[in-house]
Amino acid sequence: MISAISTTFIAFAPEKRSSSIKSFSQGTIRMARSGLDQISATGAFDRSPSTFRNFISKDPSSTFPAESGRYHLYISYACPWASRCIAYINVKGLQKAINVTSVQPKWGRTKDTDDHMGWVFPSNTEQEGAEPDPLNGAKSIRDLYELASTNYSGKYSVPVLWDKKFETIVNNESSEILRMLNTEFNDIAENASLDLYPPHLQSQIDEVNDWVYDGINNGVYKCGFATKQAAYDEAVEKLYEALDKCEEILSKQRYLCGNALTEADIRLFVTLIRFDEVYTVHFKCNKKQLHEYPNLFNYTKDIFQIPGMSTTVNMEHIKRHYYGSHPNINRYGIIPVGPNIDYTTPHDRDRFST
Repeated sequence: MISAISTTFIAFAPEKRSSSIKSFSQGTIRMARSGLDQISATGAFDRSPSTFRNFISKDPSSTFPAESGRYHLYISYACPWASRCIAYINVKGLQKAINVTSVQPKWGRTKDTDDHMGWVFPSNTEQEGAEPDPLNGAKSIRDLYELASTNYSGKYSVPVLWDKKFETIVNNESSEILRMLNTEFNDIAENASLDLYPPHLQSQIDEVNDWVYDGINNGVYKCGFATKQAAYDEAVEKLYEALDKCEEILSKQRYLCGNALTEADIRLFVTLIRFDEVYTVHFKCNKKQLHEYPNLFNYTKDIFQIPGMSTTVNMEHIKRHYYGSHPNINRYGIIPVGPNIDYTTPHDRDRFST
């Protein structure tokens, strides 16, 4: 069920269809085809880096200038990394400038020629929250990667930020996409004044992002994908140390970096909203559930209720993906019935001044 890690060519800028755009190759490295392949000899989950790392700029003379209608974002509502990108589009008011297409939640065969399982588009529009690829007629996210680079055979992940002009992937690293969406599209954003990475908080945000990513965002995957007890024990200890640290911070202020919403909060939220519904059961993160943390739980409700955030959470997609796409963890694909938490109920976070 877990395919062998293959030797692949990795390009830090994709092979373009236009000769005016450079391609920077980094040679041949060992690369996973999906998240399930990224297991070390110690049984620990070891996430491989993203590969397409170009940057959209507000400078009109740049290779990838910020233009309304030029770029398309491919996501899965199940994927936290992709969900934080659609969250930025919504809160920044970029819905008219950047169109979004979601794949179906459960992994499927991406090619008839091999057994790779990954993100696929539905064949029709009958599946709520997902639709066929409107630009390239791709059957899978894998098709998009292979359109962007004939030499690519690495991991076929979401999000994918696609350039319609050059018909290629601009970037598939969500943390970098967030930074582009935060600043480079402000001339066309409806909520341009919102700065989720303000200069005076950048060092603090970066520090928080580091330990939240390691302990929580990626930490739940380290717990869930571990294949040896020691790897799981180490990951789950770090996870709950980080959650306890968040709980303590949020007992004193509304958000992670003070009393204003920042990038750090969006990045944490996408993991927290999945915690009790998926990670507690599927990834064995059951030492303590989110609703047992009064500050973290109310904080999650607070962010969920920010205009534009609730529509980024499709719990049906989330549960169908995790419980249905990892047969090595959940052999029969059984989806638990609950807990169906209502995040629209009142929270207490407005007790902090803004």
